[in-house]
Amino acid sequence: MRKQAQGYFESLQDRLCDRLASVDGQATFHEDRWSYQPGEGPGTGGGRTRVLAGGACFEKAGVNISALEGQLSERLAEKMNAIHRDFFATGISIVIHPENPWVPTTHANLRYLELVDGDGNLQRAWFGGGADLTPYYPDEDSARQFHRALKQACDGYQPDAYARFKEQCDRYFYLSHRNEARGVGGIFYDYLQDDLDQVFDFSQRVGEAFLDVYPSIVEKLRGQPWTPEQRDWQLHRRGRYVEFNLVHDRGTLFGLETKGRTESILMSLPPEVRWSYDYQPKPGTPEATLLEWVREPREWV
Repeated sequence: MRKQAQGYFESLQDRLCDRLASVDGQATFHEDRWSYQPGEGPGTGGGRTRVLAGGACFEKAGVNISALEGQLSERLAEKMNAIHRDFFATGISIVIHPENPWVPTTHANLRYLELVDGDGNLQRAWFGGGADLTPYYPDEDSARQFHRALKQACDGYQPDAYARFKEQCDRYFYLSHRNEARGVGGIFYDYLQDDLDQVFDFSQRVGEAFLDVYPSIVEKLRGQPWTPEQRDWQLHRRGRYVEFNLVHDRGTLFGLETKGRTESILMSLPPEVRWSYDYQPKPGTPEATLLEWVREPREWV
């Protein structure tokens, strides 16, 4: 399963980078290969970080893969209720920040983890992942299109999977200190381990759904004209994205706790962002409508 999962993540990275570069039409991905150096304890493996910056469409797009073996810190092992601290982890992490405020930011992550004992015997293994959409302006068609694609992936796994994983996404991507969601959600799942072959098949369905749906949303919206005022709103909303990733995001915290590569872990942050004191949109504007969207979960399918 290690080899199968790692091989799929590598394939998805290649195909998604090709698709995004084609959509952008100007910039290409810069690749950075790195080796895992945890700083303390044993550790092997590494990854491929690919970043596209300053494109015609994407201000920053990162598609990272990694495959690491190491040892959980005592604090992280306690958080995960892990008796055995030796781990293997492989995954793909995707974060895309378009320049046009009408085009939503997106995030997707698929991962496979193992915990092994001191003799190298497998003790626990599971998949996790999901995808979510963070628009700056309300566009119901795109939100529904994104959720429909993920629901189709879920329907091939279990009949109630979409409803469960959507609810988990709504709970997870929530800024409790702001009392608002990060965006319009998607799906989120973790610790799926009962039938690894079935869960792996499901994770691949999620990857293929994302590969298809997000570029099509970008192509639909990228020509929408925008103003400096709309760009200013986008930069303020990006601040919420930064706050979530640095305060709540498990992937960020796991990467930092396991002494992963900081540049790759913080790849998810946007290149430009703005905070202003008590920044509020005017009532009745599209910006105010977006805030209504993120204050209460909505049904999109």
